[in-house]
Amino acid sequence: MSDEPKMPDLGSLMQAAQRMQADAAKMQEELTSKTCGASSGGGMVTVTMNGAFELVSIDIDKAAVDPEDLGMLQDLIVAAVNQGVNKVRDMTQSEMSKLTGGLNIPGLNL
Repeated sequence: MSDEPKMPDLGSLMQAAQRMQADAAKMQEELTSKTCGASSGGGMVTVTMNGAFELVSIDIDKAAVDPEDLGMLQDLIVAAVNQGVNKVRDMTQSEMSKLTGGLNIPGLNL
């Protein structure tokens, strides 16, 4: 018997990598149809984003519209969109961890 370590089957590794890549592409497509909602200012500005990080809708309460303070409204929009981006990122990472078993595999991050 030899004590030399057995070399991995490169063909099997390549097939597994291709399967994982196909699964990741399918998951990315599925994530595009999912949405995340986020708000700021106690719900004065609410946004909905999809899994492709696209802004799908925005709802602005009339109370947030003050012609004398447009800066506040702009800040609320930015805050809501940034919160939406963070929620989509968390959703994406959660779904990807299901695919990778929690391993952080370079190139498979969405």
